[in-house]
Amino acid sequence: MKIIKTSAVVSIFVFITLAFTMKTDAGYKVGDKIEDFKLKNINGKMVSLSDYKTAKGFIIIFTCNTCPYSVANEDRIVAIDGKYKTKGYPVIAINPNDPNVSKGDGFEDMKVRATEKGFTFPYLLDAKQEVFPKFGASKTPHVFIVTKSTMKVEYIGAIDNSSRNADAVTEKYVENALDFLLVGKTPEKTETRAIGCSIKINKKS
Repeated sequence: MKIIKTSAVVSIFVFITLAFTMKTDAGYKVGDKIEDFKLKNINGKMVSLSDYKTAKGFIIIFTCNTCPYSVANEDRIVAIDGKYKTKGYPVIAINPNDPNVSKGDGFEDMKVRATEKGFTFPYLLDAKQEVFPKFGASKTPHVFIVTKSTMKVEYIGAIDNSSRNADAVTEKYVENALDFLLVGKTPEKTETRAIGCSIKINKKS
């Protein structure tokens, strides 16, 4: 009897997980040209890539407030923005989660989190969940590096090779890719596996 009850609980859990998460295999690939977008920043202003007149490119990171992997990478994201924004590659953070499904990922929650962590970059809400599917983002965090002159994707994947423990990092994927791009070279690694939480969507919407 216990086995039957356990199986039923597991089945329900799996069903709920599948119902409220999305894995997107479609979307931009390395070398693809992206479309610009316009999303609301936590300061209430709309932000698009075309606003960045002097940028050389963008570090677009799909992240959120609630995923442990995203939280573990927040300081690293702030550091990357501080290092590369002045070199022409600012971070653009986008929260793709539906706040009705993922409690704690609402617009007001984003404001609080950004203030607490000292975000130095825009933190945008993909309110209609129309941007992340175009990119093919499936995790938080999930990184896409794009050059502005061509609007082409140069790198897709993880921030580095340690999803949770910053002290265990031995290879900085994003920084390595940016260092190559800044000297006009193609990154040695253009794609890595993003590790994090699945993006939360509302199947009823």
